[in-house]
Formats: sequence, C-alpha cells, structure tokens
Amino acid sequence: MIWVEIVTVFVIWLTFWSLIPRDEWWIRGADFPRLQILVLGFIALILLLVWDQPWNLSREIIVIALIAALAYQLKMVLPYTFLWKKQVKHVRKHQLNPDKQISLIISNVLTPNNKYHLLIEQIQKYQPDLVLTLESDRMWQKALSVIEKDYPYRVPVPLDNLYGMHLYSRLELKDTEVKFILSDEIPSIHTTVILRSGQLVQLYCLHPKPPSPTEAKDSTLRDAELLIVGDQIKDLDASCIVMGDLNDVAWSRTTRLFQRISGLLDPRVGRHFVNTFHADYPLLRWSLDHVFHSTDFALVRMKRLPHMGSDHFPVYVVLQTGRVFDQLQEELEQTDADEQEAQENIQEGIEKAEKEEKLVTDKITQSYKNGIKQAD
Repeated sequence: MIWVEIVTVFVIWLTFWSLIPRDEWWIRGADFPRLQILVLGFIALILLLVWDQPWNLSREIIVIALIAALAYQLKMVLPYTFLWKKQVKHVRKHQLNPDKQISLIISNVLTPNNKYHLLIEQIQKYQPDLVLTLESDRMWQKALSVIEKDYPYRVPVPLDNLYGMHLYSRLELKDTEVKFILSDEIPSIHTTVILRSGQLVQLYCLHPKPPSPTEAKDSTLRDAELLIVGDQIKDLDASCIVMGDLNDVAWSRTTRLFQRISGLLDPRVGRHFVNTFHADYPLLRWSLDHVFHSTDFALVRMKRLPHMGSDHFPVYVVLQTGRVFDQLQEELEQTDADEQEAQENIQEGIEKAEKEEKLVTDKITQSYKNGIKQAD
C-alpha cells in the first residue's frame, strides 16, 4: 500500500502548492487538474480508510491532511455542478424571444488541423449568429470562406503564431477594433453587436497566452489582459459578452477576480462543467473556453459540440437579454481588496510588457549594429 501513501502525499502537496500566490507556470499549472486531483484523492482516502493495518499518528495526520485537501478542491469545483445555485437563470419557453437572442460558437481550431469540414458542418447545423475561431490562419480563413455568404460581417486576423482569430457575424457589427493589449503577438477583437431588436451588445474576443514551458513562463500577461478588460467593463452601463479561449480555468483565482471586477456572470455555475481541452484525452480535460456576460442575459442553451480535429471542443451558447433577468440576477460582490489586487496585477502586466518590448527593441538594434559592423 506504499503507492497509496505516495498518491495521498502527491494530492496533498499539489493542493497546497496551488495556494502559493506566484505566477510561474509550474505553480499556476496546479489550478487546472482539480477534478483529476479530486478523483485521485477520494480513491486514496477510501483505500486508506479500509487499509487493514493498525492506525498510528502518521496515518492519522495524512488522513486529516487529505480530507482538508479534498475539502478545498471540492470548494473550487462544486460550483460548476448541479449541486450549486445557478448564477444565470434559464429562459423559460414562454419567455423566448428570438429578436433578443444571440447565439455563438467558439472554436479553437488548432492551426495545423485540416479537418475544416467538421467545423463547417457544425456551423451549418446550428446556424449561430456569431462564430469565433481561434488559432486560425490564412488556410483556415480560406477554408471558412464557404460560410461567408451567411456572415456578411467579418473580422479576420489571420496569424501563423497560433494566436490568429476570426469573427464571423450575421448581426451587424460597429465600432470594431483589433487591439494588441499587452503584446504585439496577441490580438483581441473589440466590437459592438446589434441584436435583431436593435439592442447594442459590447463584445470582447480574447485569447491570451497560457502559462506553460513552451508559451509564457508565467501567467502575468494573461492575468493582466483579462483584468484590463474586466476593468474597462465595470465602467460600462451596457450589455456585454466576453468570450474566447482564456487559457485559464473557471475556478482559478484570476478568473474569479475577473468576474468580481467586471460584474459578469458564468452560465456554467450551478449546471455542469464544459470541459473543452484536451479533446483527445478524456481523463485530462478542463474548461479553457469561456463565455461570460452581463446580468441582463439569461441562458437559452449551452452545449459542447463534437470533436472536430482540434485539441479543443467547440462550444455552442445561446443567450437572451431582458430587463427581467437583470432584476433577478446579481453580479458577484466586489471588495476594495479585489480592486487593489486587480490594479496591482494590471500594473505588473504593463511593466512586464514594457520590459519585454524593450528587450525585443534592444535585440533588433543590436542585430542592426552587428550587420553594420559586418558590412564594414
């Protein structure tokens, strides 16, 4: 049973490791597999309890620590189950009004994936008002040209660096901007969508870099980008939707802080996980693709769509706006400590972005000088 003790210690260590307030990827990565840690922990707890050996002090301490770790993991993931109170109301049949609805598909397509037809089939089946593709390059733009006749409003940002994005809309868009908030490599789309009822909805499409050994060494820029958008939204007196692959899970401290700062709601709370990544590994999945919205929206439908060749599943969401929902739903309460933490994270991200930009400029300048020396 030594392996049970090893698994137990691993669960305890990983749980409390995630509490360290640092941004390095090897720490923030512990935010992601909470469901997997929880399952491992429960299995270990059962085996420890039925283990046919005399109880001693070390075993008792391990069991108590494991129970504490499981309690914390449950606290983090339980809100995304049916056992929790729903954060977003469901639109009842007698309330349905297509003119006040907006439907959307979000899909991180994975740049080298060439199974274009699978996503196109889903788009043609569900006929969403908005389609947002992430990691889409010129090849994907060309492949998706078949849907352009149905989507007269388009915002193409084809890039070969895994951060391209394309927005297709049946609904009129205005005041559209492609912004590079903290990095010249990472675009985001900011626009206003006009619903069939004439109502205006502010839309933000995001895809920041994840903290990982191959991408960003820490989560500083990702966290700051999300909080910058949240800080802008809190001052808006307008309907709003934020969607995209945020490369963060719903229960992370940054995502929860973003919700409190922005006042936006998460339709998954009180319902179920919408685990979109990794599509190829059923036992290693978590929710990276998100839709957050203002309190005047309620949920009509939310569904994870079938595998389309990417490492992400697409997500289909239908929302409906109305004053009645705004009166029934409450945004998360923001504290002064939240505001201070958000501003500190934003400032840290801005400083890091400026530092990285200076490093790039210095490298270009040095390369230019070296070129002159070689020419001489």
